[in-house]
Amino acid sequence: MITEEILDTLIHLRDEKYRIIQSRLIPSVSYEHFIGVRTPEIRKLAKNFGKREDIRVFLNELPHAYFDENQLHAFIIADSSDYNECIKDVDAFLPYIDNWATCDQMSPKVFKKHKDELSCTIPKWIGSNKTYTVRFGVKMLMEHFLNEEFDSAYPEMIARIRSEEYYVKMMIAWYFATALAKQYEAVLPYLEEHRLDTWIQNKAIQKALESYRISPEKKEYLRRMKVR
Repeated sequence: MITEEILDTLIHLRDEKYRIIQSRLIPSVSYEHFIGVRTPEIRKLAKNFGKREDIRVFLNELPHAYFDENQLHAFIIADSSDYNECIKDVDAFLPYIDNWATCDQMSPKVFKKHKDELSCTIPKWIGSNKTYTVRFGVKMLMEHFLNEEFDSAYPEMIARIRSEEYYVKMMIAWYFATALAKQYEAVLPYLEEHRLDTWIQNKAIQKALESYRISPEKKEYLRRMKVR
């Protein structure tokens, strides 16, 4: 069975020191669910196993027991060249994602060529009650719709999200900080009018102040909008 082969391969590549580091960086996953395989190694495995005719057996066996299996799953999806199949695989996998790393590192390359279709799917993710599904939806808007495809409806959609989940709030802050670098005039009113949660507003400003893409003059103005 390919699933057993994958697990054996991952265990063979285990790095115990890296396992400890990973578990500290990703507190939402228990230590026993880490094998400890470095990301470059998992990416290589995704390239190889992703070509296998029986890989769907692994993709269909959810949930996986280990973080490393989830990482491999995410990277296999990211390498998909068929948009419709990729969307189906993303939708099937998102409910089982339980950490920020797998969520953030799953970035399907095929999405770049299908932005019209993607823009219709993102609201469904953002409207989910699953933490990492919402985070993924916001991340896709940040990755694919802050340049020429930008529309004022997107930050409005994100500003309406109501969540007390740390990893959702952090991604919203990251979105607005990035938007300030790319679409400053369009998103500035959200901060001027305090339309964001206080924590999110302050975190977005903090991240914007760390950005080299925002001018010193704009940073000085943003500092005044931090909520004390």
